[in-house]
Amino acid sequence: MKLIRTEAVHHLELPPGHRFPLAKYTALEALLVSEFPGEMLLGAPASREDLQLIHDPGYVRDVFEGSLSTSAVRRLGFPWSRSLVLRATRSVGGTLAALTWAVAFGAAGHLAGGTHHGFRDRGEGFCVFNDLAVAIAVARRDFGIGKVAVVDLDVHQGNGTAAIFSQDPGVFTLSLHGARNYPFVKEQSSLDIPLPDGCADAAYLEALDRGLEAVVRFAPELVLYQAGVDALVGDSLGRMALSLDGLARRDARVFAAVRGMGAPVVVTLGGGYGRDLTQTVAAHANVFRALVGTAATATRASG
Repeated sequence: MKLIRTEAVHHLELPPGHRFPLAKYTALEALLVSEFPGEMLLGAPASREDLQLIHDPGYVRDVFEGSLSTSAVRRLGFPWSRSLVLRATRSVGGTLAALTWAVAFGAAGHLAGGTHHGFRDRGEGFCVFNDLAVAIAVARRDFGIGKVAVVDLDVHQGNGTAAIFSQDPGVFTLSLHGARNYPFVKEQSSLDIPLPDGCADAAYLEALDRGLEAVVRFAPELVLYQAGVDALVGDSLGRMALSLDGLARRDARVFAAVRGMGAPVVVTLGGGYGRDLTQTVAAHANVFRALVGTAATATRASG
C-alpha cells in the first residue's frame, strides 16, 4: 500500500484572494507523511503521450505552450503559468503512479488529483487534465483492464469524466452530487444521484448505498474513487451538511464494496473548500487513513 505525494501541487502562481485552497495540500501531506512515512512515494509528471490518450493534442499543446485562449483560461479558473503546467502534469502523474501500485498490490492513494472537470478538449473548474480518465486509458493500455468504475463522491458532478466515457460501455461512472451546485449544466453519468442542498448523513448514505449496489452489479476490474470532501458541513462551495463521522462512514462503505468485489482501488483527493482549513484537512486525512487501514486488513486476511 502506498500514498503518492506530488510536491508541485503545492506551488501555483495565483492572484491574491483566489479561492482555490492551495494550502490544504501542504498541510495534508505534512500530516500524512508524519503518520505514514514508510508508505510515501513521490509521483512523476505524466507524459504528453499519456495525456493524449484522452486529451486532444491541440489542447495539450496549448496548455504546455501557454497559448490557451482568454475564454479557456477563464473557464479553467487558473491563470496560465509554468507552475500550472508542472502542477497539472504531476497531478495526472501521481494518479498514474497510484494506479501502478494498486494494480500490483490492491490499493493506493494520491494526495492530489480527482480532476474530474477536465474534458477531452478543455479544462474547467480548476481541472486542467482529467487524471481519472487518463488513468483508465493507461490501465487499458498497460494492464489489459477492461471494465472500470469511477465512484465520484465530490459534491460537484464529474462532468468531464461523464462526457469522456458517455459512449463507453466498459466504464461505469457513478456521481453523487449537489443537484443545484456547479456545474450548472450537468453531463450524463452512468448513474447520477443528485442531492438537495443541506443533505445530511442519513439521506446521503442511503443514496450512496443505492449507487454502490449499481457499481457492484457492474463488476469492475478496477475502481477509481474520487473522494472529495466538499460535502462536509461548512464547506464554502459544497452546500451540503455531512459530518466528519458521516464522511468516514461514506468511505467505509466504499472500501467495503471494493473489498467485496476484489477489485484494486485508486483513491484521489478531490475537492474540499472549508472555511476552516483544519476541518478540511482532517476530512481528507481520514479518507487516506481508512484506505491504509483497509489495505492492511486485506493483507492480513490474505496472509
